[in-house]
Amino acid sequence: MPSRKPAENWDDFRYFLAVARTGTLSAAAERLGTEHTTVSRHIQSLENALKSRLFHKSNIGYELTEVGRRVLETAEAIESAYVLSKAAADHDSVEIEGVVRIGAPDAFGSVFLAPRVQELTEKNPRLEIEIFAAPRVFSLWKREADIAISLSGAEHMRVASRRLTDYRLFVYATKGYLETSPKIRTVADLASHPFAGYVEEGLFAPELNYFNVISPDLLPRVRSTALLPQVFATLGGRTLGILPAYVAASFPELTPVLPKAVSLVRSFHMQVNEDHRKAANIRVVANFVADLVQSHRSLFMGVLRRAQNEERYLALFEVRR
Repeated sequence: MPSRKPAENWDDFRYFLAVARTGTLSAAAERLGTEHTTVSRHIQSLENALKSRLFHKSNIGYELTEVGRRVLETAEAIESAYVLSKAAADHDSVEIEGVVRIGAPDAFGSVFLAPRVQELTEKNPRLEIEIFAAPRVFSLWKREADIAISLSGAEHMRVASRRLTDYRLFVYATKGYLETSPKIRTVADLASHPFAGYVEEGLFAPELNYFNVISPDLLPRVRSTALLPQVFATLGGRTLGILPAYVAASFPELTPVLPKAVSLVRSFHMQVNEDHRKAANIRVVANFVADLVQSHRSLFMGVLRRAQNEERYLALFEVRR
């Protein structure tokens, strides 16, 4: 039986895509669950078959050559055909299975999503969900996630995007902080109080730049690259924080400050690669997340908690006055 020609080894393209997306042999090997020598062998095989160098190699990693960028389009087309054919096969499957990765901002992934996804895996025992909760933008093209939750819509043409919900942010403090600190009656009074906020150069989305919107006089004295450290800094009772209502709702000791005067609105969007959104497991998880968010819309908008905390805040204000 004649041996297969190198050009017919389509599996080489899978290794090529992994290197193109991760930038190194070791990272590609980790993603594919193999050794870096195996990845190198497949890249060499593809380069030999195409009689062209596909990557520039340097101390910092692998960068596509001009030929490599053209081959990338072909490799993605092959991948898309595979994904679509698998989605067609999965369409008739009764049981949902496989691993689905969700990339989300740290608070959304940790505080809202993590406590609730077990409901879906209990209904689908062969389904596994991985939550990558981090203050960053997740690349669907690099396959960093199957589903990405972001603060803005998709800019890539091959990404399907839908608006999940708006959400509100308020200035929060603990009851103890309000009892022992100077009174806050106007927005101008906020400038004399310490805040927790983001490290400015670490902002992964322009929508997170809150302070200039509220007042140019506000300056956070405690900064972090993620939201959860700001939450716990505020819970420490020595600073104020600008926090999403859906996060603050988990901590009854947090009280909104000037909620009628200071209220910001931002949005969550869900994005899925066009080539993957027909896969049964990804479709089921995406629909679950969308339905889950919609059923908790009042939580994101801070409607119920806002009314309760306004009463508590006003009562506290009356006692101190």
